[in-house]
Amino acid sequence: MDTPRKLVSLCLLSFLLATGVLAQQSDETTTEGTVVSASRETMVLRTDDNTHQLFVFERRTQRPRALPAGMRVSVVSIVGDEPGVRRAISVTTLAAAPSSQASSQSPAPLPPQIRELERSIEQQVRRWRLGIRGGIALDPELISFGVQSRIGPIFSRNLTFRPSAEFSWGEVTDMIGLNLDVAYRLPINGRQARWTTYVGGGPALNFVHQGFDATTGKGRDIEFGNFEFDTALNIVGGVEFRSGTFAEVRTGVYAGPAPTFRLVIGHNF
Repeated sequence: MDTPRKLVSLCLLSFLLATGVLAQQSDETTTEGTVVSASRETMVLRTDDNTHQLFVFERRTQRPRALPAGMRVSVVSIVGDEPGVRRAISVTTLAAAPSSQASSQSPAPLPPQIRELERSIEQQVRRWRLGIRGGIALDPELISFGVQSRIGPIFSRNLTFRPSAEFSWGEVTDMIGLNLDVAYRLPINGRQARWTTYVGGGPALNFVHQGFDATTGKGRDIEFGNFEFDTALNIVGGVEFRSGTFAEVRTGVYAGPAPTFRLVIGHNF
């Protein structure tokens, strides 16, 4: 009795897959032109009608190892994550770049908006970035400031390692924290989109000092040599813009006496 159901499910799945493939194929466009600039992640092409088109390279993009300026190529692409950007599927060489002696005409200047978009995309996908961060914490109430790094992708194109170090201080509590977080980019929008969301977590190594003696009433007494070591598990969710600015919400499991809730903003350069 289950055989007809399995056949129906298989047919439905095949139909959906075929529909997705056909939709992508119907969007494929072939563009011919001359390479203006190219990097590991992007390429700007000057088409035959003297316009500029920005392409981004995906992991599976088929392309020559070198794409020098002046090379004539044919690009098969589909729509990108935002207007004016296309994702390259394959790049085929049509003619080699001319030598410097043979090139008598200087190329047309690149439009500023194309250049700025190219730079921002290349910055976003950089494998190593250094940044600053700051925020507030609750339970206990603290103000924090620190530095961080973003390394990756690692193991998967959506995974990055985001270690950070921060110093936090408040009325009663002071803390030096080291966070060894791993973040997963949610694939709800593309890698080169204006903004992306992520979730993650990792171990936290905290050195905490609480200098208020409630029994003696002496008030706060800071002695930085008296920090106590504590560990916690971070759980993180946030949004990062292509410019490098990000905002995230953090909570800690088994975090006491470290804060259990934090709001953090920062910027990766």
